[in-house]
Amino acid sequence: MKPASETATNWRTAEWMVAVVVLAIASPCLAQSENASKLPARARRVVLVSIADRRLAVIEDGNVLAYFPVAVGAETSPSPAGEFEIVNRVANPAYYHDGVVMAASENSPVGTRWIGLNLKGYGIHGTNAPRSIGRAASHGCIRLRNRDVERLYGMLRVGDFVSIRGGRDEEVADVFGGAVDVDMTQGAAEAVGQ
Repeated sequence: MKPASETATNWRTAEWMVAVVVLAIASPCLAQSENASKLPARARRVVLVSIADRRLAVIEDGNVLAYFPVAVGAETSPSPAGEFEIVNRVANPAYYHDGVVMAASENSPVGTRWIGLNLKGYGIHGTNAPRSIGRAASHGCIRLRNRDVERLYGMLRVGDFVSIRGGRDEEVADVFGGAVDVDMTQGAAEAVGQ
């Protein structure tokens, strides 16, 4: 039987070795956290989609970073107007619809990128039908050419905002040019009692 002082020394050595192993494992995680906090903060970007113009703009701090032509929802399946948030981003997504699953490819109806919104089933994505761009042709999603959605995908993060506008209000007219829809501004004024 070992003396008590030798057993205590062995325990202290074992505890010390465990502490060293834990620190060795945790160090890379701590370094990543420190590096992540050193990354420059970026303001949330806003994606403004004009259904009327069939165009999309990426805006940061009031400055338009890029414009893209888009396809919007067809008359029978219109794009939802409203304020949304990006909840996921998928490179090379598979396509799922009515029990059909299609592997990721440029021939997929959702193209090479999916940017999901917080409205289930709706997103901004590529397409296998580039001739539909500029038309009301989708099932409600916002479609871009694959090369355009790949560029857009790199500009956005989860948490960025998406504003889909059905009419031409002042902001849409300012960003995309052209006139304001007079019926829309009159309706808004009447809604606030002016």
